[in-house]
Amino acid sequence: MADQPNNQGRGQQGPRQRRDQAPAEPKQFEELVINVDRVSRVVKGGRRFRFKALVAVGDHKTKIGIGVAKGADVQVAIQKATDVAKKNMITIPVKNETIPHENEVKFSGAQVLLKPAAPGTGIIAGGVVRSIIGLTGIRNLLSKSLNSTNKVNIAYATVEALRTLVPRDEWLTTKNNNKASNAPVAEIAVEETK
Repeated sequence: MADQPNNQGRGQQGPRQRRDQAPAEPKQFEELVINVDRVSRVVKGGRRFRFKALVAVGDHKTKIGIGVAKGADVQVAIQKATDVAKKNMITIPVKNETIPHENEVKFSGAQVLLKPAAPGTGIIAGGVVRSIIGLTGIRNLLSKSLNSTNKVNIAYATVEALRTLVPRDEWLTTKNNNKASNAPVAEIAVEETK
């Protein structure tokens, strides 16, 4: 007994480990809470308050998703919104840390314009658009948010703009059209506008 150290002293103990906490595994996606609102509905006895959370989930490469959900308290709302965002993930084409082409999308009242930018420009975007783009692999982008200031609609418009991007190798050009078919370019342009 005399040769064993006395662990009764304060500084002699090892790091404390909690039994209920599992070892942390590296997260595949980063979750970002963009907005939390308190919403209410009127019932017979007064108002019932709930919380609405807007969450974006991304992997800092090519996957992004957003989700909106309500819950009795903030943590429940955030967890539900995160689950919704993970179910609605999209893959975006990223080329040289920017988007392949300009895109403008209108969703409900919000309108979002995204433009590719030269290397070194950075992400020039405001608020919600910057938060969502920050979770992707895009490092150079110009954007403008028009009309609505509703964060949920701007978020959905941004994700829709990213979803409708076409990779550069799938673009229709005059070379590709002439090789693919002998149809004149004017007829193909008319078909695209319909």
